[in-house]
Amino acid sequence: MSGRDETPWPHVTLVLGGARSGKSRHAEALVRAAGPAPWTYVATAEAWDDEMRARIAHHRAERAASGGGGWVTVDAPLDPGGALLAAPAESPVLVDCLTLWLTNLMLGGHDVDAASEVFFAALSARRGPVVLVANEVGLGIVPENALARAFRDAAGRLNQRIAARAGRVLFIVAGLPIVVK
Repeated sequence: MSGRDETPWPHVTLVLGGARSGKSRHAEALVRAAGPAPWTYVATAEAWDDEMRARIAHHRAERAASGGGGWVTVDAPLDPGGALLAAPAESPVLVDCLTLWLTNLMLGGHDVDAASEVFFAALSARRGPVVLVANEVGLGIVPENALARAFRDAAGRLNQRIAARAGRVLFIVAGLPIVVK
């Protein structure tokens, strides 16, 4: 451990998986089952191009169809912790995705450690259920460039720190959840 406050978060579920593994769909179902609407969806994606804009629109349409309009989307590409603190205290919150948040921080030249501490403090302050989605990026080959290796390492460290404190950790493979913790 890091020597930082490692108080457990029994109200936090971490959902890990690869690209297109079904982790977001599974996380949304967990949030809907955790309590009545409205559910807060903290989105960290940024629409930098047409393809990403289309992905975001598709995800919003899927949530609208599956949640009966019960989702409140909060765009927080750099400050998901602030969005957690602003959400209704006891209502379920989904943060999707920590990997995109980390990408935004690194590409924007932000201090990842400082931002992580702010996010962890928000998780510690929150009492309502929180479901976090992140990619497991460490299962592939060693990336060929320094930025990609730094990103893989930072994502692995972030996932480890959250998993150590989360009350539940799931790994999604082909749409199927495997309970890790």
